[in-house]
This record gives sequence, C-alpha cells and structure tokens, in this order.
Amino acid sequence: MTRRTVRIAMNGVTGRMGHRQHLVRSVLALREQGGLDLGDGEVLWPEPVLVGRRGHALAELAGRYGLDEWSTDLDAVLADPSVEVYFDAQVTVAREEALRRAIAAGKHVYAEKPAASDLAGALELARSARAAGVRHGVVQDKLFLPGLRKLKRLVDGGFFGHVLSVRGEFGYWVFEGDWQEAQRPSWNYRAEDGGGIVADMFPHWEYVLHELFGPVRSVQALATTHIPRRRDERGEPYAATADDAAYSVLELDGGIVAQINSSWAVRVARDELLEFQVDGTEGSAVAGLRGCRVQHRSVTPKPVWNPDLPAGDSFREQWQEVPDNGEFDNAFKAQWEHFLRHVARGTPFPWDLVAGARGVQLAELALASSAGGRRMAVPELSL
Repeated sequence: MTRRTVRIAMNGVTGRMGHRQHLVRSVLALREQGGLDLGDGEVLWPEPVLVGRRGHALAELAGRYGLDEWSTDLDAVLADPSVEVYFDAQVTVAREEALRRAIAAGKHVYAEKPAASDLAGALELARSARAAGVRHGVVQDKLFLPGLRKLKRLVDGGFFGHVLSVRGEFGYWVFEGDWQEAQRPSWNYRAEDGGGIVADMFPHWEYVLHELFGPVRSVQALATTHIPRRRDERGEPYAATADDAAYSVLELDGGIVAQINSSWAVRVARDELLEFQVDGTEGSAVAGLRGCRVQHRSVTPKPVWNPDLPAGDSFREQWQEVPDNGEFDNAFKAQWEHFLRHVARGTPFPWDLVAGARGVQLAELALASSAGGRRMAVPELSL
C-alpha cells in the first residue's frame, strides 16, 4: 500500500460542530484508522491545517491532537500550493466570502450548510466552482444517519408502496441562559448574525425529502420567535431577533405531502430528537437518528374510536424494529470519506454546491411564505 497525503485547510474548527464532528470524529478518526483506503493499493492520509481568528484556541487544539500546523492567515494558507482542500465550518455570515477566496485559489471546497446566506450567493458559488474546475461539496450529514439509512433501504425496497405523506418532528428546549446555560450559541438566535431555525434546519429537510422521496415543489410555512429575549455566553441579555420555531407543509413530486415542525422551544415527548413518520399504501415507518420501526399493512390493527373507554392497545408495541443489518459509522465521517474519494478519484458526489443551493432556496422561500402568509412554488434550479 502506498500513502498519499491530502492537506486540508479546516476553518472554523474552534466551534462546536467544526471541532467535534469534523475535526475529531471525521478527519482525525480517519487518521486513527490508518487513513482512507481508496481500494486500489493507495491510502489517502488527511493532514489538517487549522485555520481561524483565535490563535490561542488554534494552538491549544493543535497541541491537544498532535497537529503541526495552524494559522490565523487564511490567504497565506490558500496561497500554499500543497493545500488541496478547503473546509469551512464558520458561522454562516462568514462562509460565503471564504469559499469564494478558496475557489479563486483553485482549492477543492467542502462546507457546512448553508454555503451562503441567500440563494443568489449559493448559486454564484456553484457557478464559480464549476468554472474553476474544482470539486465541491456541502455537508448533508442526516442522509448518513443509521435511522435514515434504514428508511432509505425501505424506500428502495418498495416497502411503502405508494408513499402518501411524511411527518417530521424536530427540536428540543434550548435554555434561555438565565437559570441554566444555553446549549446552543447565541448567534443562532440573532437574524443579523445569520441565525434562525429556518436557515439552519430547512436545508436539512430539503435534502432529506429530495433524496428519499423526491423534489419539493411547494412550501407553506409559519416561522415565529417564541422566546424574544435570551442571555448570551457572558450572561448578558439580548433580543432574539431570529425565528426559533417553524411549522411547515410541503408538497413533493407525486403529490406526497410533508409536514415538518421544527422548534428550539419544545419539550421532547418522542423517542429521539428527530423523527420522521412515513405512511404509504403498503406500510408505514417511524425513523429517528438511529432507530427505525415499521408496520406493514398485513399486520396493521383496526383501531376503533371510542373516547368513553381507555385505550386497550399499546400502539407502540404493534411496530417492529428494523434490524441494523450492517455497521454504521459516524454520519459526518461517512460523508467525508465520500468527498475525499471524490477529490482523489473523481468518484460521483451528488451533494455538491448545487444541492446545497436547493437547501438555501427552500429556507428562503419558507421565510417568504411566512412573511406573506402564502404558499410558495419551488422552481427547479439552473446554473
């Protein structure tokens, strides 16, 4: 086996997601397993170059994980011809400009979603990357979660027959920061900093629906701010100007109706923080982050509505758990492996900047729907 090094500029790894999921559980995990086996006698060895604004934090991370290189000078890193890939997990408002600079420098780019703050910016990034001939991708990690991979297996196997509807419930209570510290950063709740649950989560819903069931053709949404004041990381009060909940109805190809509720102001009464229920003519399924339960039409009970008597059935016990039938790696790491193979060998990678732009488009239209109180058509994107 021969080893090829790929140097990756990683910007934003001092943040929660960039640090835990992308640096530690993806890139460093690949190194711990001996690199990425490309399957043809060559192993790809990722070499991260940490980039950011806080030098002391970068130095601490580099020392903790035994890494050699970090820098607060993004332009200098991008000018280094040995750096092949630029990855961005910064706050949303800083991401688009950094990606533009990386593309202009001829780097392959991989980014957290959303790649840009609006659709025009997202499409321009895709056009620039295509014109520059660089490989590009956007993180779409939910597709690689065990629960949704099981759900995709059911779809591909024809389990549902004709899919009728999809219902999604996502969210949990994010503390306001007064009597308990908030578990999400304060910028998430400031619209001027790119915050908001629609901008954060609707790109996820777009690619999940698109990949499993078909393109979204229309959206009607109500976005709201349930908790108008919160406290930041220093304990200072601030106005929450971004939406913290959104309730939506989406129509997909083939007349499938999806209803998705997203909220950071809801207490969890589900088995998992995210669950999708899919109902079809032949069967139904409920999938979360890891688990997936099914009920086929042949074993569907016949409930009778009678509010005068207590329910005699345990409805949850009437569902069957879908077996793993395989091993599931970390979802972020799984997509990193796909992207690095794409960089090294040109293997197909459908989760590119164009796919990322569809998520930005859906979020933009959902906010427009909420502001105008109307249903919005979702046109096909073209470069």
